[in-house]
Amino acid sequence: MRTLLLPLLLLLTPDLYPVDGGGFSLSSSKGFLECASQILYMDQDAYQLPTNYSRNIPPDKNTTVYIGINVNRVSGVDENREEITLDVFLQVSWEDMRLNVPFNKSHIDLPWEFRQLIWMPDLYIWQLQTMKILSVLQEMASLRLYANHTVSVSIGATITIKCEMDFVLYPLDVQNCAIDFSSYKYTREDVRFVWREVAPWSGISGEQRREFRLPKYVVTFVTDKSNHIRNFGEGEHSAARLQIKLSRELRGYLLESYLPSSLFVIISWGSFCVIPEIVPGRMVLLVTTLLSLVTMFDTVSTNSPDALELKCIEVWLISCTIFVFLALLEYFVVLFGIRYDKSWSRRRQDLRRAASAAQLAPPPLHINHSQRLSTPVTGTPQGGVFSPQLSVEDEGLKQQFSHQTIQRLTSSERRLRRDNKVGCETRTISKDSPILEMPGDASDSFLSRFATKVDHGVMFCGAQHGALDRYALMVFPLCFLLFTIIYWTTYLSEAHKAMHD
Repeated sequence: MRTLLLPLLLLLTPDLYPVDGGGFSLSSSKGFLECASQILYMDQDAYQLPTNYSRNIPPDKNTTVYIGINVNRVSGVDENREEITLDVFLQVSWEDMRLNVPFNKSHIDLPWEFRQLIWMPDLYIWQLQTMKILSVLQEMASLRLYANHTVSVSIGATITIKCEMDFVLYPLDVQNCAIDFSSYKYTREDVRFVWREVAPWSGISGEQRREFRLPKYVVTFVTDKSNHIRNFGEGEHSAARLQIKLSRELRGYLLESYLPSSLFVIISWGSFCVIPEIVPGRMVLLVTTLLSLVTMFDTVSTNSPDALELKCIEVWLISCTIFVFLALLEYFVVLFGIRYDKSWSRRRQDLRRAASAAQLAPPPLHINHSQRLSTPVTGTPQGGVFSPQLSVEDEGLKQQFSHQTIQRLTSSERRLRRDNKVGCETRTISKDSPILEMPGDASDSFLSRFATKVDHGVMFCGAQHGALDRYALMVFPLCFLLFTIIYWTTYLSEAHKAMHD
């Protein structure tokens, strides 16, 4: 009886050990467990380890270690630190033929400290950052030996996993994290890790939880049954892989970012319906919309995780900002066209007056003395100036008169252009102007045609009937619709591909 009470006392107070004189002294439980040859379990029967048992030698060549994991809760996802925190129940089991259960026992529960006396796999979780065993009155850990020589270890713990994340498709991104359970010392010839299915945790309603819904993510866990090898150290190491997939909830981003930005772009099209002369109203509408989109872009960029490239939502916001900026730029073109049209109208009136004056002036006719004597000249007073009227019957004289009149008008037009600092370009006058254009060389003809098209384009933009605004009201919605289709088609296909990778 005394033989049984002493190990029991040492089990209940593992920090005590007997000293000379019959007393006890404080010591570590590790020292006690290393020298003990037997341990007590619940029925207070002594369990004797084999005398030739070595905790440093695996049970067998190519020992199979079964891994089972049951996720109780996903505590959180830290996007900035790229970490996932989980509450899990981890089960690790293997066969050790050197350990036997007493007769008529299906299993025995051994104290947790007994793990230091037997062989255990050196389990290593590659992406593990921190691990803390849960405890209330004592640590949530158990060690059990079954009659079929199976040793099972169960641990309840909170673990933090490092997950490499890519946020280029944010908020359409899908994060795939692979967690490998393997050995850091034994190669695959010694120890092999495989998955063993465990009963998933059931909620209050009794339904098995296959996924976890967070405010931003839907987290699912999949065990990869294929054989995975990790190459490091002295050889190849077997690994059991757990796939964690995080798909983001898109509804909140649609309501917070995509919908408001789309409405801002649509509101900017209302500026095309405002009369261009109402500058304050149209400018306030466009500038306010532009500043709102810039503020939204800054807020989203600050609150979203970092990425090496432009994120999906940033591409959308930048595109919406460009659409509003183009609407503002279109208004600048309209204002410039109106101003240019008014200036050109004044110059056109000056050219008409100059052309009228040139028509009223007597042309210098080069005719001989006999023609001058035989040609009757009559005149009528016009505006205080005597204007001769010629009765020309000769066809050659009529052509000469027309040619010299065009020459005079062309030189008058050239002087007016020089005075207005237009340059050496030849401008084509509208059809109601009496000024004609003289043919020149090829380069002058090209410049003339180009200047003509520019004039027509600018005056079209500044037309009082708002022709450019009418065309913009049709083109801008069509372009935005086309961009929206291309955007969502491209990024949704990329997200679908990432989901099934």
